[in-house]
Amino acid sequence: MAKTEPKTNPNSINFIAASTDFKGELKTASDIKIDGRFEGNIITQNKIVLGENGFIKGEIKCKNAIISGRIEGKIEVEELIRLEASAHIDGEVITSKLAIEPGAILNGTCTMSKSAPVTSEK
Repeated sequence: MAKTEPKTNPNSINFIAASTDFKGELKTASDIKIDGRFEGNIITQNKIVLGENGFIKGEIKCKNAIISGRIEGKIEVEELIRLEASAHIDGEVITSKLAIEPGAILNGTCTMSKSAPVTSEK
């Protein structure tokens, strides 16, 4: 009998709660919501949402991002990254579109171009 791969639902959401510390690598086709602490690399073909008390240390590749918490590292966003007033990024941002609310902090570099990085790994 042949093995069949489980079907991926890109509309599902992966969630890391406020009381959770995670170290490692996360790859998914679905959205990711992080309210806890994450150390490592994240790759998603969809959106990442970092809550106000969320923290990520590492590299991130995604299609879209809404950042309210803190990132130390590099984030590559294919389309739009939105930094809300409570956002704090120390590192590198690569994107095609950037929206920053007053109060957000970006310490590092930001590179913008029409040809943003591709998030799919095949």
